[in-house]
Amino acid sequence: MIAHGKEIKVFTANANVPFAKGICAELGLDLGDSTVTAFADGEVSVSINESVRGCDVFVVQSTCKPVNNNLMELLIMIDAFRRASAGRITAVIPYFGYARQDRKAKGRDPISAKLVANLITRAGADRVLTMDLHAAQIQGFFDIPVDNMLGNPLFTRYYMSKFDEKLFNHDEFCVVSPDVGSVARSRTFAAKVHMGLAIVDKRRQRANMCEVMNIIGDVEGKTCILFDDIVDTAGSLCNAAEAIKTIGKAKAVYACASHGVLSGNATQRIEDSCIEELMVLNTIPLPADYTGKKIRQLDASPIFAKAITRIYNETSISSLF
Repeated sequence: MIAHGKEIKVFTANANVPFAKGICAELGLDLGDSTVTAFADGEVSVSINESVRGCDVFVVQSTCKPVNNNLMELLIMIDAFRRASAGRITAVIPYFGYARQDRKAKGRDPISAKLVANLITRAGADRVLTMDLHAAQIQGFFDIPVDNMLGNPLFTRYYMSKFDEKLFNHDEFCVVSPDVGSVARSRTFAAKVHMGLAIVDKRRQRANMCEVMNIIGDVEGKTCILFDDIVDTAGSLCNAAEAIKTIGKAKAVYACASHGVLSGNATQRIEDSCIEELMVLNTIPLPADYTGKKIRQLDASPIFAKAITRIYNETSISSLF
């Protein structure tokens, strides 16, 4: 017996409406009719304008900036669907905010990622669908099933096409991990594109500030691809790119990351850097005022649409990883 609602319905709040519409286009569905606004004092107001009784409901909402507003919209929508007797509720969170607060780095630190997981579960979500969690162990913070999709297949296809796999010499290219913490995901990506791996050894002085110390590996004369999961202020990424060019004497530097948070003056910093191109997924919308040319997006909605279909049909989604 398939334990799901009688039909799929996809709803979204305000974080990334175009992404939700992309998922619906892939599924051949209309986006669910709902209204998410705010009262005069800032409280979130949610109205579900169609019946969801017994339905398999998927709520698409990245918890990107404004993080707390988007998180509250997600929680209140989940609660609304639970009280409206939805058959099953899946929180589709392309970008999971608070994921970098996944451990106690010093005494009396909170573990905010666990708190957010508890909130989503208590609100009434039956499962979570997300992409490239900053730390894989966050899946264990939830007491409900979590499907953590991977974005590197999208980047693999993109760079294989961009540099033409049949023609380019793999010895002239190199994948670079911007720090030691990203080595595992960078190594996986490097294996998929059949390139060597180098590591930027850096020392972080304080939050959002770091000092590049050394390049581990041979990047001299090579075209390098910096691979990471999140670009926030872009300080670490741009410093790493500069080190690859000046210390490592690389020929050119490209960069890619699953989630373009792009806080503060990150976009201008990237435009002014030696990075040829930054490719991110559309799990987070680009800033509305961005007019530069270096930052581009790949569409991840088809992967989420396939995952939603398989979740509904209770079939394996491991091949999508």
